[in-house]
Amino acid sequence: MKHFTQFSDIGDFQESLKEMKKIKEDPFAEHARGKHKTLGLFFFNPSLRTRLSTQKAAQNLGLNIIVMNFTHEGWQLETAEGAIMNGDKAEHVKDAVGVLGQYCDIIGLRSFANLKNLTQDYEEETLSQFIKYAGVPILSLESASRHPLQSLADALTISEHSTQPRPKVVLSWAPHPRALPQAVPNSFVEFIKNMEVELIITHPEGYALSEQFTEGVRIEYDQDKALTGADFVYAKNWSSFTQYGQILTQDLSWTISEEKMKLTQNAKFMHCLPVRRNVVVSDAVIDSPQSLVLAQAENRIYAAQWALQTLLGGLSK
Repeated sequence: MKHFTQFSDIGDFQESLKEMKKIKEDPFAEHARGKHKTLGLFFFNPSLRTRLSTQKAAQNLGLNIIVMNFTHEGWQLETAEGAIMNGDKAEHVKDAVGVLGQYCDIIGLRSFANLKNLTQDYEEETLSQFIKYAGVPILSLESASRHPLQSLADALTISEHSTQPRPKVVLSWAPHPRALPQAVPNSFVEFIKNMEVELIITHPEGYALSEQFTEGVRIEYDQDKALTGADFVYAKNWSSFTQYGQILTQDLSWTISEEKMKLTQNAKFMHCLPVRRNVVVSDAVIDSPQSLVLAQAENRIYAAQWALQTLLGGLSK
């Protein structure tokens, strides 16, 4: 694996799940793997679980770690090729990223969608430039259109907690006061549809995700119908893709409540966190024994460790 930015980078998905479970059983088994290697974690957006779980995973592998928040610690970066840099941007991305590649053996990058220009976001300009100029493996810590580490952890969580040979997994849109990117739901669909599950996406009209991700997946506009008989309920807000970045509704009837969960088959509740309590999901649901949000958060460590371990393996070849 040269980089880890999306599902197709993985190779054998089922084998990766087995390897993550093995890592979870003994997180320090490969502690010498990262000796004298440096991981750089570079953030253009806030992070709690992604940052800390990746740092923890790196420590388990014996890696040295550099962390930098570009939003307030670095120079403003010019991204245009051939730019005449007489404005407020002090450094070109090709120079900055080239330097980072000299200091680091692996680079982790977090850069959200701006939700203003669909084409620019889905072309992954920032991620693409890091891949182009760094000269080292890139680990996506969430990009404009995908969050592969989160979805890898979600897949591990579902595989651990499933009691059915082919569980029904429902990804449900939920209300939110702010416009959020499609990265988490995009990746969730991209990963989970490759598991032995019945996957259904439910959302109001106007909130369809890109067909790039949802092709072949059942879409249901009636949330109650979608939730009926579910084994896993994954709640997540996203802004409109077709009317890019817009909030079309804040209908609280889509909140995952105790009443909604009664429609399920005693389903497990999932969310990537952070979550707006009593907007996306009620306290009663997220605090119930059926909630897997903390299990998902723990599994972020092993997803990151699997990715780093695999990328390190590529360096030694």
